Amino acid sequence: MNTRVSPCCVPSKQHAEVLKASQQTATDRIRITSGSTEDMVLLPGGRFLMGSESADSFPDDGEGPVRPVTVDAFWMDRFVVRNRDFAAFVEATQYVTEAERIGWSFVFAGDLPAGSEGHAPAQVHGAEWWKAVEGATWTHPEGPTSNIDARTDHPAVHVSWNDAAVFAAWAGKRLPTEAEWEFAARGGLEQAAYPWGDTLTPDGKHLCNIWQGVFPASNTAEDGFTATCPADAFPPNGYGLYGMTGNTWEWIADWSHSTWHQHATRHNPMGPPEGVARVLKGGSYLCHRSYCNRYRVAARSSNTPDSATTNISFRCVRDTDR
Repeated sequence: MNTRVSPCCVPSKQHAEVLKASQQTATDRIRITSGSTEDMVLLPGGRFLMGSESADSFPDDGEGPVRPVTVDAFWMDRFVVRNRDFAAFVEATQYVTEAERIGWSFVFAGDLPAGSEGHAPAQVHGAEWWKAVEGATWTHPEGPTSNIDARTDHPAVHVSWNDAAVFAAWAGKRLPTEAEWEFAARGGLEQAAYPWGDTLTPDGKHLCNIWQGVFPASNTAEDGFTATCPADAFPPNGYGLYGMTGNTWEWIADWSHSTWHQHATRHNPMGPPEGVARVLKGGSYLCHRSYCNRYRVAARSSNTPDSATTNISFRCVRDTDR
């Protein structure tokens, strides 16, 4: 079993056959307008300043430079795709996720139930808090002895980019570009660090699900959660979108590259035509300032399209009818 540590807290699988397939050239974005707009928000589009050059940014990730970008109007899911949404998809299609086919997925060690350590055949060098757990899937997030019975409104996890793309196509939607996601996450606030402003906990109030305490040893759970939380657990941003930062990372349509955007179009930009990793945005419940403050709107990470963990999910978008 080969593993590597991606930037931040999202370990990657390295299956040669999958990496070879994921290096295929991307096609131009196709307008998708067939999906239902129920539980979606119509975003007006427009010009905004994308990226960050703040002291908290990670230049090597390609957060900067700050640049003016324009996106057309589009629809976005109000919530991340939840377990009940993914269950409806699986029931309708009999789809089997990559984690189910491969037989294992990455689980944060602190989430594992007592006595389940024997289910973890490997851990990630340099990030030993990750365990490769046999039988960890979207229906069994911490391994075979766990279930999602009480988590129907939590994000569907252990879902790879490839899985997410299949779901989106089934729903008559697509995954968002990085520019669309960042425009949406900002909620109309220009260059704010978070969807609600520049202060992480205004008046001491927690507005997203991230790590408090000392990572990875202890989580004080001051925000009320030690693992994933319901998709609507915190107030929405200015556009009415829930959970745009924290809780789970979200898969983005674009291939990841740290400098591509410096020369790309500024109108509906997309990532490079090929690559080995897809962009992730939003951070997760495992992010902490001491280790990974990528729960900022402009922050970004990436992972291989076959990778799946307990802290990656997705939401979909749809083009307007014009």
